[in-house]
Amino acid sequence: MNITLSSHVLDLQTGRPVAGLKVSLFEAEAKTPLDTEITNADGRVSAWNDAINLWKGTYRLEFDTGAWAEAEDRDCFFPKVVIYFQIDESQPHYHVPLLLSPYGYSTYRGS
Repeated sequence: MNITLSSHVLDLQTGRPVAGLKVSLFEAEAKTPLDTEITNADGRVSAWNDAINLWKGTYRLEFDTGAWAEAEDRDCFFPKVVIYFQIDESQPHYHVPLLLSPYGYSTYRGS
């Protein structure tokens, strides 16, 4: 099964997508990312490097919120958001959204 992964970042303060945010995908405890992408104008990372094969296991996404906030001249209490998640191969697609505000964030398993 070819498993795909996407992410979507929304700014809860403005109600708009977060464009230009660096997002890195890692195997759970790896030091080197599998890939690093930048959210598009819609705040999405919908495609990772085609050479990546996702399989059952634990991964993490690191969102460089501090650099984005600095570039946008915005307050940011959490300069990096790290989300660990598991792929169990029960679905062909996994979606990890991030809802971001200056002093908090939230996530969930999307579809």
